[in-house]
Amino acid sequence: MRILVTGGAGYVGSTLVPMLLEQGHKVRVIDMLKFGGHGLLPCCQHRGFELIKADINDEAALSKALEGVEAIVHLAAIVGYPACKKEPQLATATNVEGTRTLLRLRRRDQRVLYASTGSIYGSVPDYVCNENTPRAPITLYGETKGQAEEMVLDAGNSIAYRFATAFGVSNRMRLDLMPNDFTYQAVRNRNLIVYEGGFKRTFVHVRDMARSFLFALERWDTVKDDVYNVGHESMNFTKEDVARKILQFVDYYLHFAEVGSDADQRNYEVSYQKIREKGFETTIDLDRGIEELVRAARLIEFQNPFANV
Repeated sequence: MRILVTGGAGYVGSTLVPMLLEQGHKVRVIDMLKFGGHGLLPCCQHRGFELIKADINDEAALSKALEGVEAIVHLAAIVGYPACKKEPQLATATNVEGTRTLLRLRRRDQRVLYASTGSIYGSVPDYVCNENTPRAPITLYGETKGQAEEMVLDAGNSIAYRFATAFGVSNRMRLDLMPNDFTYQAVRNRNLIVYEGGFKRTFVHVRDMARSFLFALERWDTVKDDVYNVGHESMNFTKEDVARKILQFVDYYLHFAEVGSDADQRNYEVSYQKIREKGFETTIDLDRGIEELVRAARLIEFQNPFANV
């Protein structure tokens, strides 16, 4: 299959694109390379790999990128609370207008697989969210992704995945993800201060995120024109749970602060029954993910561009 991956040089894309190539697909990436393209270097050995360096709102470049493809994995976005807070206009232009441009230019027979987010649920501490739970985002990131998700589903021949909070090692590493950040601080600084440790999130490993797209491509007729939470109930953890889990792998000083707050106030628990009934299961638990994050933190220096946001 010929597949276009928008934002394919990012955290998820640099994990997904090699998987697609290994399965024999021809993959074209369109990405502005805001954070560089080193994560895709291993893909250059594949003749079926192509890169177009351009913004998702560059209509000429996007039209060229769409030529001849059968499916579009739409990852291009300003991702996460810190990044959207830092560049709100760019976030809206990319997440909302970029999606609008893509849907206007694509052919109706081209499948669209959209990376949405569980952040659209906002703060729902009293019950478990499912796909019918009203969207109530409390961040610009959640708002823009929710708007784009609605457009994608209205366009048809599409799916939207509401991913749990991503974590794990990727060829294009991110530290603005809580387990990644906590682990790096534990390894490098030997201490960690946690605010509002009772707040709960659900987590999904980046390789399982990539696998979910492969799953949908293989079973399109049974999953299309719907929205799915992607993760697993066994990965519902509080911030305190994650910090204590890291203690099993790293000896560091852990402090739970009674004064202060986390700027990102998301707090929710999610059901993943719907996608599980379709046949998709995650494969990487928190222990395995933290174990690899510890090895990665000892191997190279990471930088968090949003540390002061």
